[in-house]
Amino acid sequence: MPRRPLTTHRFATALVAAALPLAACGGIADEEESADPIEEIGTEVDGGNAGPDEAVTEDIGLADVELPYPADGVYSAGEDAPLTFAVTNTGSDPVALESITGEDFAEAVLLGEGGAEQPVSALEIAGNDNLYVGAPDLPSVVLVELDRDLRSSQSIPVVFSFANGQEVEVDAMVAAEPTNGVGGDVPEPDEDPTPDS
Repeated sequence: MPRRPLTTHRFATALVAAALPLAACGGIADEEESADPIEEIGTEVDGGNAGPDEAVTEDIGLADVELPYPADGVYSAGEDAPLTFAVTNTGSDPVALESITGEDFAEAVLLGEGGAEQPVSALEIAGNDNLYVGAPDLPSVVLVELDRDLRSSQSIPVVFSFANGQEVEVDAMVAAEPTNGVGGDVPEPDEDPTPDS
C-alpha cells in the first residue's frame, strides 16, 4: 500500500496554527473597540455604569469610584462635584488616605460632621475593614472647581495617594441618570403590569 505524502497534513497543521493567534487578536481588538472611552466631549452614553475597582496593594483596594449623577444633568466647569468610593483593607494594619488629586479639579476636600472641611488625610481605614465615602451619614469628599463640563458616562482621572507611599490613578466616571426601578421599565407600584384583555 503506497504511503500518503505528509506535506498536505503538515501544510494544514501550519495553517491552523497560524490562524489561531489571528482569531485571538480579533477577539481582543473587538473588546478594545467596545471599551474605547467617549471621544466627543458632551456626548452622553445610554445605559448604566459601575464605578471602577482598582487594587492598590495585595490588601488595599478602591471600589466603585464615581461622581453621582448631577441634579441638572451636567457638572459645569467651575462647579464642585461629590466623589463617592469605598476603600477596602483586608490586612491587619490600618492604612490612611493621604491625598486625592487630579488635573481636572483644584483640590479635594473632606467634609466632616456639619459640613466642616477637613484634610483628606483624616480618612483612615482600620485593619480588616472597609471605608465608605459619600453615602448618607458618612464622610464625603468634594472635588472643588472642575475645569471642564462633565456629563453622564464621562470621566476624569483621580489620583489616590496613601500614607504607605502607594498611589493609584482611577478614572472617576459620572454615574448614569437614576431610573425608576431596575432597568427603568419597572411599573409604578399602583400600576397593573398586565395589559387589559
